[in-house]
Amino acid sequence: MMTKKSSDSRETPRCRTLRVGIVMIYHESNSFADDPITIASFQKDTLLTGSAIRDPFADSHHELGGFFVGLAQAGIEAVPLLAARIIPGGVVTTPTYDHLLHLLEEELERAGALDGILAAPHGASMCESEPDMDGSWLAWLRGRIGGNVPLICTLDPHANLSARMVDAADAIVAYRTYPHMDQYDRGLEAASLLARTLGRVIRPVQRACRPPMVINIERQITSEQPCRALCEKADEVRSRPGVLAVSIVLGFAYADVPEMGTSFVVTTDDDSDLAQSCADELGGYLWEHRKLYVPRMISVKDAIKTIPDEAGPVLLLDVGDNIGCATPGDGTWIAHELVRQGEGWKRGFVCFCDPDSVEQARRAGKGATVPMRLGGRHDPLYGPPLEGEFRVGGLYEGRFQEPEARHSALTGYDMGPTAVVESVSGLTVMLTSVPTMPFSLRQLTSCGLDPNSYDVFVAKGAQAPIAAYGEVCRTIIRVNTPGASTADIGTLTYHHRRRPMFPFEPDAVFRPAEPRIP
Repeated sequence: MMTKKSSDSRETPRCRTLRVGIVMIYHESNSFADDPITIASFQKDTLLTGSAIRDPFADSHHELGGFFVGLAQAGIEAVPLLAARIIPGGVVTTPTYDHLLHLLEEELERAGALDGILAAPHGASMCESEPDMDGSWLAWLRGRIGGNVPLICTLDPHANLSARMVDAADAIVAYRTYPHMDQYDRGLEAASLLARTLGRVIRPVQRACRPPMVINIERQITSEQPCRALCEKADEVRSRPGVLAVSIVLGFAYADVPEMGTSFVVTTDDDSDLAQSCADELGGYLWEHRKLYVPRMISVKDAIKTIPDEAGPVLLLDVGDNIGCATPGDGTWIAHELVRQGEGWKRGFVCFCDPDSVEQARRAGKGATVPMRLGGRHDPLYGPPLEGEFRVGGLYEGRFQEPEARHSALTGYDMGPTAVVESVSGLTVMLTSVPTMPFSLRQLTSCGLDPNSYDVFVAKGAQAPIAAYGEVCRTIIRVNTPGASTADIGTLTYHHRRRPMFPFEPDAVFRPAEPRIP
């Protein structure tokens, strides 16, 4: 065990205001999605530098909001550098990545001397030339600021933890909840760790463990078993003397990289042996219970059949067409089956991204009934268009605000021109022009729809929509639909993942001697 130096050596007078840089490059890359991410993609969402970052984030539910508040509480000046964010998509192009680094370099030069950095990578970003994009830019940043300037990061638990991430950062703090409801709190935690590091109260050191497995996204909700027990185990480790932070990195199975999988990273106060033993203990605990994480695959047909026997309203999660995982959002399989079976529900709601149908509804006008072909335009994998006679119930600009903390801490949404149409069978279809993650009931209420009036909802996601729809739904069914985010990950073609790996290879073995992230 490493010996700590006396507490006296940690005390230093503060003769000036400390300055800490804030940087975010945040994107989740799905290897199986076909839309490359360019600099224009970031510009359509978030691409800010310098002081322009403060207004949209300083009072937000995002970890950047926690950064700003935590630094202010510690009397440290926040120096915003770069905030680049986009909803999940494909792989980032190399010119885009190079441009982001160029922007960050310019802002670092403009900022002058910094005493520390708070960073917000996602952890599952991929670039054409750097599959471990987050590890790459964190390593670049470490090289730029030097080894003596503390760098502390937050991380989305849907990260694939790499050695470069661990080596570059003094501490990593992952969100503890899925749906992600605690981003602000983790930002505060990271800021507190950095403030105590700069005050020489602590000397963070971290170690990680990566067993050869990945937790299926169908099993990842942290408020339910089996993940709840794993989180409770992490809480127990977190309470031990000398432990500063514990992170469960659930993993992101849709990024085909060698690091793909579930990991644990533990930060201690200047005790690398304790950090490694705690990380290994968590890895062993997960491995011992690994069979609990095999997903329950419920087909579309079986899911619809169960609706009459379930307590309503019912939320059907379209896992394979998960917009929060870079899918097109126009999958129709569940809607077709709802219409086909036609029993057990009176009013249903589904949303498709279908700008062509929005335009058709606009031309027809509110109140008109017209034959329409909805959804199913992107790829046959997501189902054929839903055909029938639909009445145009309303036309909207598609913008709304969500004031409460919801998954991903988004507050402002823009669905583009939006139409609401209704079928004679009782199915309400919202048609958007932009893929919109279903993380807020304001999506419905902003278009004059009452969520309490529906018997069944279809939301395109795996777990994240629960943060919103859990307010009105008594039953939640995760439906195994095809797509680039399918829960049936054994059907995906990987080229770079580790082998053997559970659950792909059930006979995989976790050996104590297996190389771990240093």
